[in-house]
Order: sequence, then C-alpha cells, then structure tokens
Amino acid sequence: MRWDGQRADGAAEQALLGMDGLVRSVRSPEFDGVTFHEVYAKSVLTKVPSGSPMPFSWTINPYRGCSHACTYCLAGETEILMADGRTKALSEIQVGDEVYGTEQEGSRRRYARTRVLAHWPSVKHAYRVALEDGTELVASGDHRFLTDRGWKQVGATPAREPHLMPGSKLVSSGRFPAPPLDDAEYRAGYVCGTVKGNGSADPEASDRSRMYLEGFRSLSDLSELPAAPSVGWQKGFLAGVFDAQGGYSRGVLRISNGDESVLTAVSEALRALGFRHTIGDYEQAAARRTVRLLGGLAEQVRFLLTVDPAITRKRSIHGLPIRASARVGVVSIEPLGIELPLFDITTGTGDFIANGVVAHNCFARNTHTYLEFDSGKDFDTQVVVKVNAPEVLTAQLRKPGWKREHVAMGTNTDPYQRAEGRYKLMPRIIRALADSGTPFSILTKGTVLIRDLPLLGAVAKDVPVGLGVSIALLDRDLQRKLEPGTPSPQARLDLVRRARDAGLSCGVFIAPILPGLTDSEEALDALLAAIADAGASGVTVLPLHLRPGAREWFAQWLSAEHPALVTKYRELYRGGSYVNKAYRQRLSERAARLIRRHGLEPRAPKPARGVPGDDNAGWPEGAIPAPRRPADSDASMTKGDQLRLL
Repeated sequence: MRWDGQRADGAAEQALLGMDGLVRSVRSPEFDGVTFHEVYAKSVLTKVPSGSPMPFSWTINPYRGCSHACTYCLAGETEILMADGRTKALSEIQVGDEVYGTEQEGSRRRYARTRVLAHWPSVKHAYRVALEDGTELVASGDHRFLTDRGWKQVGATPAREPHLMPGSKLVSSGRFPAPPLDDAEYRAGYVCGTVKGNGSADPEASDRSRMYLEGFRSLSDLSELPAAPSVGWQKGFLAGVFDAQGGYSRGVLRISNGDESVLTAVSEALRALGFRHTIGDYEQAAARRTVRLLGGLAEQVRFLLTVDPAITRKRSIHGLPIRASARVGVVSIEPLGIELPLFDITTGTGDFIANGVVAHNCFARNTHTYLEFDSGKDFDTQVVVKVNAPEVLTAQLRKPGWKREHVAMGTNTDPYQRAEGRYKLMPRIIRALADSGTPFSILTKGTVLIRDLPLLGAVAKDVPVGLGVSIALLDRDLQRKLEPGTPSPQARLDLVRRARDAGLSCGVFIAPILPGLTDSEEALDALLAAIADAGASGVTVLPLHLRPGAREWFAQWLSAEHPALVTKYRELYRGGSYVNKAYRQRLSERAARLIRRHGLEPRAPKPARGVPGDDNAGWPEGAIPAPRRPADSDASMTKGDQLRLL
C-alpha cells in the first residue's frame, strides 16, 4: 500500500513495509488475524463531489480498507496462469485456487505456486496497456506490473510514483494463446499421438484417452497419420505424443520417439504452429531421436497452452528462474475514458501472472465489510487507522472557512466496525463536531455504537444528530451467507431500541431487498413489525442494486445458492444495474402499505441529515423512501441505491 496522500510530515524513515506515513503495524490477541496499520492523517474531512445527489456535502472515514489507497485491478477476462499450467479468467478465480506467482531468491526471481487468499470485484476507470508482442491488458490506473526497473503502476499520479511509459520493459513469459478447441479433430489427434507414443500409464492421460475414444467407432482408424492433418488435429497430436513420450524439466521441453514417421509428424505440427525446434541424432541405446523446443520459457508456456497436454506434472514451471531476456516493451498506455468492472485478488506471494505479465496484487480486501468478518477466514484482514483523526478534524473545523455543513459518517467505511472498540476515535470525533456546531449523521451496522449513546444524547441537545442502522432481513441463516461476521439482525434491532431509549432519532435502512428472497409480504411484514417494535423513527427501502463487478459476484452466489432464481434475476436486471420499473413500482406499493400498517410512514419534512426517519424527506429519489413512488426511469436512480449491504 502507498500512503503518500495521508502523510503529515514527509519523514522518510516512516516508509515501513511499503507504507509511507505509517506509525506502526500491530496485532492484538483480541483481534486474531487482524493487523492494524496506524497512520498519521493530514486530512479527515472528505468533500462530496459537486453535483452529487447525496443529501450531505462532507464525509469522515477514520478507518479505511486498503482499497482506498491501493486497489490493483484487471479486467475480468484477463487470463491468469493457474498452478496446473492452464489459464482461467480473472473473474472466475475463486478463493483457494492455486495460481503461479513469483518469489525472490537473492538477486533472482523464480516462478512459484501460490494460493488465492481473496477475490473481489470493483469498478474503476480503465486503461488499455498495449505491448510489443500484441498483448493488451485492461487495468486500473493504480495497478502495478513488474518491469526491468521494479514495480510500476499504469497511470501517472500527483505523487509522481513510478509509472509505465512507452518503452518500459515488462517482465513477461509471453502472451497467452487461446487453448485448443476440444472438437473431434483435436480428440482424434490426441488419441493418435498417445497410440504412436505407445500409450501412457498416467491416470490423467489414460482417462482423457478413454473419454475421447467413446466418440469414435474404431481405434484403428485413429492410429493412422493423416496425409493432410488440420491444425486442430496437429494440436491434439502434439498433446497426445507429449503425454506419452514427452518431458519438461530443468527448462527443457522435449519429445522422444524412435519412429521417423512420428518424428516427421511432430516436426510438421510444430512448424505449422510456429514453434522453432531441433531434432537430435539417433540414440542407439535408447533407439530414439529427441525433438527439443527452442525459444526458452516463453515458447514452452506457449506450447503447453496451445496444445493442452493432460498430464499436469509435465506442465510445471515451479522454481524456474525468470530470465533477463524475458522482457517485452510497452507500446502505449491509453485511458479508455470509462469505468469498467475490474477484479482484485490476493495471493500468498503478492503477485500473479496475467496474460504472461507479472502483476502485483493488493494484500488486503477492499471494503470495510471485510473488516468485520470472523477470524480464521481464508484471507488476511488489514485495517488502516487514522490515529490522529480527532485532532486533525478539530483543526480543520476551526478554520475560518468552515461553514458548519452537514457531515455524514458511515457512507464509505463503517465508523463503528470492530476496530473502534480498540481505538475509541469516535467519541473525540463526535465532540469535535458538536463543539464546532457541525450537524452530523452516522450510518452503521456495528453495535459498538451502543458505547457512545450517552454522548450522542448529550450533544444532540446542541447540534442536529441523525442515526441510521442497516438491517436487511430477519432470516439468520440467509444473513450469515450474505453478511458473514456482521452483528445479527436481533443485535442491530437492539441497537435501534437503545438509541430510541436514549432519546435519539434512529431510522433503519432495509437494504438490500432481494427479489424472490426477502421481498415477500410475509418477510417484509415481519421485518417492519420488528423495526416498529424497536421504536425506529422511520425506514428507507432500497432494492438490490447490481452495479458492474457486484453483479458478477452476486450472479455466482445466486447460481450456487438459489439456481431457480437465476432466470428471474436476468429478467429483472436486463436493463442494467437497477431492477426494472415494474418491480420497483410493486415493491414501493407493497412497502408503503406495510409501512403505514406499522406506523412508520414519514413525518413532516425536515432538513436532510443523510439517514432515514424524521429526515426521510431529504433522502434522494431512487432510494424509494416509502411511500414515495419509484423514479420513472433507471437514469433517475441515485447513489442512495448504493447504500446496501452487498
């Protein structure tokens, strides 16, 4: 991670673990598996961009996940080199998968198998990086690639960090070719190759041969070398003969055979696919000749991906060194001018191979919700703490230009996540805001807020204070799957009850409403009854919003957990990120009726404070603050939809 934007003093000696401005990194027994990175911030007030529909102008985030300082993203279709020697699209990678990364050994870097610890989507401004060998990579501006001069990010930044330029040399094993088409020609070639190589006892090769044979009537027809083979047949033939009589070790890829007709067929197939090679002299003792592939690791990887042999152990590049010659020049870096769904992963080595290029990854997940997960998960949780946030905020609020505009907290990272129990930043932040006469609101699903209810009750006598709690559903089993590690619905309802008992206005965001799962009359009625019983000031109903990135993740979850609903969701979200107008209308009418039933309808409008309840009228259109009608078109939907639990 890079913290130049948070530095207060510029002290070079603070550049520890790659984080400038870092005070220290600590672990604590009560937060097993969590590392706290304590930093000195120079600013904690964040201005909301002009023109935003949000009902507030400023936010404060005393805690940040690493995505807000270091998010490394690539397009989902980018092919990643897996530990079995094959490739998989980045969007399809799963936690627990094994991929190839690299490890530094002295002055040399070697390829190494590593496990994926985390995988998540995001939406970022995209750049296209074109390389001399024809490779094109779509990445975010802060993604880093390994060059002959160290790690460099894609786009230039005001901090003048090392970045790519035309002519930069990336470390690469070469552009990944497309895998062969698994058709009848390829299968016939593979069977012929294994026959000509006298078969293979390896289970992976024999299983593939048996499966391929099921599609043909006679083995004898497949054992003959065709006079004019297709390219597909040649790819299958090379894979079969390599599985039977090939080898790959110590950086040498070879195929041996004693039949001149077979050697000729191998040589012709290699030439047809553009592979340079040599054929050695006849070895009398072994009664064979050996074909060796030329061109080093790049050509060896290209061969393995192009022909796709079955035997995994023969495809290993683990431990092979990255040669000084493994460099490819950058031709251009082009901002695409649009935001695209991109993906991040965390690996054990801190990097991975993306379309041949060594790419850096982020070492922690990217949203505050991950900071609330239970310990023992398959990822490392990293929490960045602005330990001087209250003092910096106090100084900012004292400036003559401060106009005491509303400040919203909880719009990006939850200020009452578990770390707050340790650092206790919020009481001093609350006092600083109140002492300056600044109105504020807090949105949370963290029950640590209970600690500060007496303080909030006291300052609410002097400045407007709004509280909001996110509660999506009552079903505990479904909640565990959607929001693992967060406080239970009952715990959050108790938080609402305690806030109201303390004399504070406290509304509830029912978000996100999941079509077919949590939107039934019975489910909403039960939830609203519980919310009303807790004494909530009001509610805001938010249907599920599937922006790019989240859409792909949710689709995977839905397919695995509720496959019968996949078709329904495709129809509902056919028009984009927002559920269609007809569904919004039905949901609004149903919610409005139930809200009235439970006495939670909006009261007289008051100045917006960024939370539902007494100030509900100030919330932007599109969040469906019942009983309002939903917006007439998707274009009018706003960022209010994005305050959701997914």
